[in-house]
Amino acid sequence: MTTRQRKFNLKSLERRFGTLTLGRFIAAWRLSECLSQREFARKISMSAANLCDIEKGRKGVSILKAAQIAKVIGFSPTVLVQLALQAQVEASGLRYEVEVKARAA
Repeated sequence: MTTRQRKFNLKSLERRFGTLTLGRFIAAWRLSECLSQREFARKISMSAANLCDIEKGRKGVSILKAAQIAKVIGFSPTVLVQLALQAQVEASGLRYEVEVKARAA
């Protein structure tokens, strides 16, 4: 596992891979690292069943958990937080697009 943060934003990822959900992003990242659901779930402190539900879009992820996952995988939390927020907005039936920017320290 790498601890370097990758410098991608959601728009560049979607241009490359199509529309992403947090679950699809997590599944793609996990598979690219050749990790089983059980192995990855252990790394992010959740059950394999819960991870499966997230990857399949049956469950959402809290904003805090999205940031924690980003830290574990060495990815920008901005992207994962944006995906988590977008899922919450869509689940509420609202037709808004979420954009997240890191706040200057």
